[in-house]
Amino acid sequence: MNRFIMTVFISILIAALGELGLHVGNEHIGLHRSSLAIKEVFAAEKGYKTGMIHPKTGKKIKYWTAPMDPTYIRNEPGKSPMGMDLVPVYGEEGEEKVPSSVIRIDPVTIQNMGVRLARVKRKALVRNIRAYGTVAYDERHMKVVSAWVGGRIDKLYVDFTGVEVRKGDPLAELYSPALVSTQQELILALETRGRLWALGNQEALKSASHLVEATKMRLLLWGITKNQIDEIERNRKVKAHMTIHAPIGGTVIDKKAFEGQYVKEGERLYTIADLSSVWVLADVYEYELPWVRNGMPAEMELSYIPGMRFKGKVLYVYPYMDEKTRTAKLRLEFENLRYRLKPGMYANIYLNPRMSGDSLVIPQEAVIDSGVRKLVFISLGKGKFQPREVKLGMEGNDDEFEVLEGLDENEQIVISGQFLLDSESRLSEAIQKMLEVRQQNSPTTDTQPIQMEDNDLDMSDMQMEEDDLDMSGLNMDDVPATSKKQNP
Repeated sequence: MNRFIMTVFISILIAALGELGLHVGNEHIGLHRSSLAIKEVFAAEKGYKTGMIHPKTGKKIKYWTAPMDPTYIRNEPGKSPMGMDLVPVYGEEGEEKVPSSVIRIDPVTIQNMGVRLARVKRKALVRNIRAYGTVAYDERHMKVVSAWVGGRIDKLYVDFTGVEVRKGDPLAELYSPALVSTQQELILALETRGRLWALGNQEALKSASHLVEATKMRLLLWGITKNQIDEIERNRKVKAHMTIHAPIGGTVIDKKAFEGQYVKEGERLYTIADLSSVWVLADVYEYELPWVRNGMPAEMELSYIPGMRFKGKVLYVYPYMDEKTRTAKLRLEFENLRYRLKPGMYANIYLNPRMSGDSLVIPQEAVIDSGVRKLVFISLGKGKFQPREVKLGMEGNDDEFEVLEGLDENEQIVISGQFLLDSESRLSEAIQKMLEVRQQNSPTTDTQPIQMEDNDLDMSDMQMEEDDLDMSGLNMDDVPATSKKQNP
């Protein structure tokens, strides 16, 4: 307290001398600036503590903080660890009713931060999906021609790959000893049945008829047509060669038969594919799967026919993912008019799915995704902003997200500068918690005005020596050059 009284006394004395001035020679040294500096020091010593109303601003002081370290908080003015004067932080009216996460920023700072606002819209969410695919054969329209009985190929009607065939066209002739013996059995069974019918033996006739039908069935299972069997039954002649016919019309895409080749039962001879419709196998990414469904329309574009798009549909979505590419495969169906679509071609696939028109939509730039939760800053007006956790749905075009929970239509959200707002909000919330802890530990400390005793300014015991104000040795040469320039 004595130090405080001494400071007050010296300040008053120097101020008085500054008002009078000191003339040495023709120069005048004004001490009014020193007087103002002393007044500021006095004001700092006086200070306004936490909870007081500042007379100039009329606002309540919440706390004092360091300019370079917002987490350094004190209840009274002073110095920061860096040696800088602490600055007061003021409260606003109704601040007690606002959540601690709400922050308030003046308009100038908002403009400097580049904060931009947008409104939550309700509209149809659309997603344009582009994928790469490969034209493939329609497996439903493919047939394999194999040898139904072992033998030797004596003649080929289709002797190279790529030939167009129609259903029923001959492909090859096959000689088979088993086939010849079975035809002989059929002719013998037919003759035996005829003789028994003439004799009138019904039991034997019935048995002979069963033998005829069994032999015919064996020939049918070996690929002999009903017309061929009827011809054998009429002519009663064995055909040494069996003609193999095309089961469907299409293109021969694989040929393994050669003249003179011996084949076994079940050995593959030809593969025929109908190219009137083709499949396209495309890959889509995992995050695009919610947009894809069976039966949805699709378009395809080929590089060798620029400007022309083929219409098709999604036929099937494969129920598994590729572990390496993290993609799922789609099977699409397209009509192959004029056979322009050739298996093995690369194609660009375009899907344009649309959600319902009743979706809340916000831009992606408004979302702060921490990996654990997603935040959006809401503008409350008058420079107030509040973070709000939201639940997002699917992502559409133009980097827009569907909002499932957390926002209402026409609410104003921040779409630029929200990361700075997030930092300020977290800092404000942390400081508020620190202040609450301090108030709980010392609820009455540093919130009451300073009380002074009656004898705080008692100077009766102060004494000054006679030479304390002796200025006989004062010379202008002792005044620094800077003082002369400042006090001309």
